[in-house]
Formats: sequence, C-alpha cells, structure tokens
Amino acid sequence: MTPTTTTSTLTMVLPDMVALPHFAHPTINPPVRHPAAVTVIIERDDMKTHPLTALQVIGVRYRGSTPAENDERALDAYAASGVYHAASVPTTISEPRMPATQRRIDEPSNLGWICRAIADDVAAAHARGRAPLIVGGDCTHAVGVVAGLQRSHGPNARIGLVWFDAHGDYNTPRTTLSGMLGGMPVAVCAGLALPQWRDLAGMQAPLPTDRIMLVDARNLDPPEEQLIRATETAIADVNDFAGPLASLAAACDVLYLHVDSDILEAALVPNHATREPDGPGLSEVSAAIDTVMATGKVGAFAVVSVYGAGPGSDISVASGTALIRAGLEAWARHGTV
Repeated sequence: MTPTTTTSTLTMVLPDMVALPHFAHPTINPPVRHPAAVTVIIERDDMKTHPLTALQVIGVRYRGSTPAENDERALDAYAASGVYHAASVPTTISEPRMPATQRRIDEPSNLGWICRAIADDVAAAHARGRAPLIVGGDCTHAVGVVAGLQRSHGPNARIGLVWFDAHGDYNTPRTTLSGMLGGMPVAVCAGLALPQWRDLAGMQAPLPTDRIMLVDARNLDPPEEQLIRATETAIADVNDFAGPLASLAAACDVLYLHVDSDILEAALVPNHATREPDGPGLSEVSAAIDTVMATGKVGAFAVVSVYGAGPGSDISVASGTALIRAGLEAWARHGTV
C-alpha cells in the first residue's frame, strides 16, 4: 500500500457558547448549547500507515443511552482475561459517560449525547497517538466513533465504514419494521435519518454511501434492502469481499471497522437478542477482520453487543474475547492510521 499525505484540519474548542441546531419539539426538548469551535487549516503527515504503538480501550457501559453496568460485565471479563495486551503495546482504558444534565425526552438526542462522549474519547486517543478500540455498548454508538474520527482526522478526511453485522442497521423511521433505533445507525451516519443524533454526536458531515460496506448482512428488512440498493453502499460476503474492500480502501484515507457479535453463528452468541442462524464461525470472521486490517488504514476498531449477563453469557463473552484478540493481533501486524 502506498502511504498518503493529506491536508487536514484541527478543531479547537473555545469557551464561547453557541446554540446547536434543534430538531425536536421546543416544548419537549429545549435547545442545547455546546462550546463553539474554530477550524484551523494545518498540514498533516499522519494519514499514512504507521506501526500500532499504543492502544486506547474505550469501554462503553451503555445500551443505547441507558447505563447498563450489569449488562456490561463483558468489559470486566475482557480486562481480567488480558486480551487487551494481544497487540503487545501500552494500553490505557477509558469509559465515557453522558452527564445526567444532558438527558432529554427524545432518545435520538440522548444517543447523540452519549455518542459525543465517545467521540471525545476517540479524538483524544488519536491526539495522544493511541489507536482506539471500542468495546461494550452496541451499534448505536458507532455514530460517536465516526464523529471522533472526523474530529481527529479533519472534515476533509475520506472516512470509510466497514460494517460486520448480521443486519444492515440501515433502517430509517420510514423503513423500519421494528422501530428499533439500534437498526438505524448506518443510515444516520449516511445522513438519511435522525439528524439530531448525528449533529449532537459532533459529526461534521454524513458519510457518502459509496464509502460504506456491509459485510454479511444476511437478514435485511425488505424496505431496508430497497433503500440500500438505491444507494452506492456495497453488500459483501464475509468469505469473499477482498476485491470490493480494496476498492473501498483505495477511495478512503481511514477506515472504521465495526463488528457486531451477531455476525457470528447464533450458537456462538446465544444470549444476543438479535442473533441469527446460518452465520460464519470465529475462524471465518477472524480471517475477515485480518483482511480489513491488512489495508493498513484502520483508524478505529469496535467489537460491540456482547452481553455479559444471562444464560449463555459465558459463550458470548468468549466469542467477543476471541474477536478482540484476532483484531488486535492483526492491527499490530498491519499498522494503523
């Protein structure tokens, strides 16, 4: 892979306060305020592959915007297992929190705020030269990871999203059959739904749909699939996506690799609420993770929706641990941006 140098931006937060765009009903959700930002154009030489030298583990103890301490025992199991040391680099751990004062009645706004806290940690990790590994939480938190990458690499950076999931998570309020916000984060990242979620998270621009790849996505709602087919988003098989991935990587400066554990065969995640039969095994998904890492362009890696409570949780946590280990070992081999 040929390294690239990119002119990018640095966003500095100043104490002056300005109102953010407001999308909910004003009597239900009063306008929120956030520090103003000034953008300074600088020359950067950090958009090229370099060795992974330090790791920032961002542990998300939330389901959506709801604190979920009991449900996130997987985080404690990961730490106890030593899996975070699989990359053999110095490792620090942070756990973002959403202040109670930011909580609103509408859940998309709440998701925006917890995603902003995640974005803060992702951006801070890159500023300190640490590769961000996001664990815990669920797919709703991906919006925060994208926002953090945009902040750290600049609004002109070409960010790509590689989405490992049994589902597309590409629904909108118009297409959804279940009403689950957890089925919408990719559409939110693409600018197709719920702008308050995206804006409060701090996303500076939606992702172009030709920079999104869904890997597996074996269970799509019919209206969701119709929407995806109307965009330039790629759908690929976990065992045969090297070609489309190479095209995506060539068009991007940095990739976010997102793994929902429900991509696995249902027996490997028995307590996952949206598990699906006929999925790939750990060896197949681990090999696919290595394929993405081999681009040398992965700037953030997430393994989410691993439930550490209830019957079968030991199996699910073991699966999550295996995915994290495979990803970190591959990241260390291939480097990061």
